[in-house]
Amino acid sequence: MALFNKQRKRINTPLAVLVGSIIPLAISAQSATSLPTLHVDAQQTANVVPVSTYETPISNLEFEPRVDLQSRNMAEAQGDVTIRGGIFENTGFRVGSATLTDPQTGHYFAELPIAPEMLSGLDVYTGTDNALYGFNSTVGSLSYGWSQIVDGGSSTIGGGDHDLNFQRIHHGLTGQLGGSAEWSWGAEAEYSRSESDGTINYADHDFERFSGRFQIVGPNSQTDLFAGYQDKFFGLFGMYTGEAFTAFSPFETEDLKTRLFMINHKHQYGDASSIEATAYTRRHSDHYQFNRFSPNNRFVHETKVHAIALAGTHQQTEAFAINYSTQLTSDRIESTNLENSFTSRDYFKISLVPEYVLQRSKNDQLTFSAGASFDDSNRNDSEVSAIARAEWQRTDDTGNYTAIYISYSESSQVSGYTAIGGGTSGLFASDPTLDRETSENLELGTRIRRQSWSLEAAIFYRWDDDLTDWTFEESNLNARTANPVDIETFGIEVIATKQWGPIEGIASYSYLHKDEDYGNPDIVGSFYALNFPEHRATLGLIWSPMNWVEVRIDNEWRRQEENALRSSDDSAFFTHATLSFYPSQIQGLEIFLSVDNAWEDDFQDVPGTPGRGDQYSAGFTYRW
Repeated sequence: MALFNKQRKRINTPLAVLVGSIIPLAISAQSATSLPTLHVDAQQTANVVPVSTYETPISNLEFEPRVDLQSRNMAEAQGDVTIRGGIFENTGFRVGSATLTDPQTGHYFAELPIAPEMLSGLDVYTGTDNALYGFNSTVGSLSYGWSQIVDGGSSTIGGGDHDLNFQRIHHGLTGQLGGSAEWSWGAEAEYSRSESDGTINYADHDFERFSGRFQIVGPNSQTDLFAGYQDKFFGLFGMYTGEAFTAFSPFETEDLKTRLFMINHKHQYGDASSIEATAYTRRHSDHYQFNRFSPNNRFVHETKVHAIALAGTHQQTEAFAINYSTQLTSDRIESTNLENSFTSRDYFKISLVPEYVLQRSKNDQLTFSAGASFDDSNRNDSEVSAIARAEWQRTDDTGNYTAIYISYSESSQVSGYTAIGGGTSGLFASDPTLDRETSENLELGTRIRRQSWSLEAAIFYRWDDDLTDWTFEESNLNARTANPVDIETFGIEVIATKQWGPIEGIASYSYLHKDEDYGNPDIVGSFYALNFPEHRATLGLIWSPMNWVEVRIDNEWRRQEENALRSSDDSAFFTHATLSFYPSQIQGLEIFLSVDNAWEDDFQDVPGTPGRGDQYSAGFTYRW
C-alpha cells in the first residue's frame, strides 16, 4: 500500500447535457461483471469492458478522472496515457513493485499482455507517491497489484458493426498446498482475440493475447509466476504523421508482439510492515509501416528489458516507519533506423522516505514524511530528488474521514531511444544532446469520505525542466523533432462520488494551464506537451432499476488547447454506455448491448490524426 494516498477548462457545456445523455442510451446501451462501488479510491469508471475489443489494463481509461488517454485507432490499439498534462513518456506502468518500460518510446508503455482478472485495482500515483514509487516517470504512474486467484471462470462471445467480432475465455483453479490449511496454490489462464474493419476506413485491427500464472498463497505472503504474450496488428491513416502527409498516402500500420515473464513475491510481517519483490523480462517487437500499400523494413525495432525491484514499508514503532523503493533496469534495442551507438542503457533508482505519526487524540493525527530518491544511469548524470509531505487526518467514531495535506516532490527521468538515437532529419528527427529531465511538484489537497459520498480535490503547480517533446515549426509542419522544453503547469482537480439508492455516480472536473519555453522562436507547435485539455469533465453512472437489469454510462467533455495541426473542433463529448441483462433462468449469464462514441464525435486526440467513429456491439458472457 502506498505511503501517500493517490492524488488525483471554463465549462460552457452544462452538467445537464451530461446527465441528459443517459436517457436516449439507457434503452440501447456492455458490462461484464458486477463492479465495486464507485469511489474516489476504488472503481473510477462505470464501465471497465471496452466496446471494440477484449478488455486490457488500459480499457476505458479515457473516462478515468485522473488520466487523459490520447488514442490512435482506439485505446487498446495505441493509447498514450498522460497524467496532469504530462506526455506519454512521463507516465509509468507499475505491476507489483516494478515499473515496466520500453526503451524505444513511451508509445509502447501500455503494451501489457496481462488479463485484467490477474490484477488488483488501479492506483494513480502522482506527486509524492510517484516520486517514491515511480521509476523513470516524472509526472505519474499507474500502479497495479496481483490479485488472489479464485475458482471459476468466464467465457465471452460478441460482435458488432464494422465486422467486429471478439471471443474470450478465462479460468482459475485453486487447491490446498500439502497438508497445511494455511497454504494454497492457484493456476489461472486466459485467451482473448478480436478483429474488425475499424470505425473509419483503414482503421482495422487483429488482436490476440495469451496469459497465465501460477500462485502460492501463505498466511502472510503471495507469490506469482506469470507469462504473457500479445500480438497486435492495427492501422490508421496518418497514425503518427498526421494529415500533413496526405499527398504521400500515409496509410500507416503497426504490428506489435509483446512477451512478458514476471515473478512477484509479497510478504507482510508485524502489524503494518510489508515487502514486495518483483523481477521481469520483457521483449517487444514493432514493425511500423508508413504506407501499408508500399511495405518495407525501414522501421523495425525489437527491445529487451530486464529488471528487478523491491518496495515496502518497515514499521519500526507505532509512530515511526520507513518507506522504500528501488529498481534496477537494463535494456537494449535492435533497430533498422537508429543511427548511432546509443542502443543500450542501465538505470538505477532508490527512494527512502521516513514517516512520523503524531497521534493528537483518538481520532486525530498528524503525519510528517521527508526523504529523497537517487536516480542514476550509465548514459546520464545522476540526480538526487527531495520528497516531503505533511498531512492532517481525522476519523470519527462513525467512520467519517477527513484529510488535508501539503506536499513537495522532485523526480527525474531520461528520454527514450527514438528521441535520442534516431536521425536528425526525416519523419521523426531526434536530438542526441537531450539531457536528463527533472520535475518539481507543489501540491495542496483534501480528501473527504462519508457513508454515501466522497470528495477529493487538489491544486498543484509543476515545474518541468528539459522535458523531451515532439514539435513542429511554421516553415515545415510536416516534420516532427525531439526538443527540450521548460514548462510550468498549474492545475486543479476535483472528484466526487455519490450514491442514491439504485444509482451510483462519479463526477470530476480538471483545469490545466501551461507556460512553455522552448528556447527557439521557430517552434510554433507541439504534438504532445501542448496537447492537453484546458477544461475536462467526466460523469459516470451505474443504475440498477431491478436485479436483472443494469445500465452503465460514462461521459467525458473537454475543451482542448488550440493546435495548428488539429482539423477537428477543439471541444469533444464522448459517451460509452452498456445495457446488461441477467436472466434468472440461467445463473451466470449476462447479455449485453454496448455503444462507444455514441455521438460520432470526430475529435482528434492527437493533432492531425483522425479520430474514431461510433461502435456498437452485443454479446454474452457466461460465468461459472
